Amino acid sequence: MPISVQASFSFDLAEASDVLLHFEAAAIPEQQILSSSCQMSDADDLARVPAHDSIGERLWMRAHGTFLVDYSATVEVDRLLPEIESLTPLEPHDLPGEAVEYLLASRYCQAERFQSFVHTRFEGTSGGARIATIRDWIAENFTYALGSSNSGTTALDSFVERRGVCRDYAHVLIALARASAIPARYVSAYAPGVKPQDFHALAEVFLADPTIEHGGAWHLIDATGMADPAATVKIGVGRDAADVSFMTVFGEAKFGNKKVAVEIV
Repeated sequence: MPISVQASFSFDLAEASDVLLHFEAAAIPEQQILSSSCQMSDADDLARVPAHDSIGERLWMRAHGTFLVDYSATVEVDRLLPEIESLTPLEPHDLPGEAVEYLLASRYCQAERFQSFVHTRFEGTSGGARIATIRDWIAENFTYALGSSNSGTTALDSFVERRGVCRDYAHVLIALARASAIPARYVSAYAPGVKPQDFHALAEVFLADPTIEHGGAWHLIDATGMADPAATVKIGVGRDAADVSFMTVFGEAKFGNKKVAVEIV
């Protein structure tokens, strides 16, 4: 399924500063970059580095003054999409090494604080069935409210407030999955149907791979219900939002305009 992506944003740097950008669609087996264009203001220095888990690339740059980014791409998405409810879990001792870190607490996802809750609230479920139940519980109990959270809001904060935006929904789902001994990671993505249209956040959980005996795979899940995994274009993954922010500035910056448009071609 071809997806058209357009993203533009600007920011002002009061003095020469280092900036880490992460906004381009990742070139990975489940999505092919058919075409892409990235126009940016001149930087004093610019380098590409692999992103977390080698999914996508980050741009390290040093610049000053006003900086503009204009990005577009057409991406063919072709990923396996089994019914999440049908997937069995992998026992923690059977997990591959790269999945283990996604069982652990992170800056925004304090998984250990939710163990008692998941044991009581989701008792009798496991694997994909538990993930589906968690997704539905969040959808039923949370209110999607713009401006209700900020860059410091954690999964525990959102759990108490019962509201947030896609970032917060993803953090809560990840924390509840990890508390259930299911590896979960944060995904930054583009997806049609997101309202208001912007960079989107959802989760991936590590469960059985139905195509490989005793194998495991990452499966997309969106507690907001806005993103269809079949049409979701991944930018990057990480332990939580801190790992995949589209812009991290090591200095003082003033953000300008931002515009994102995503549609099925």
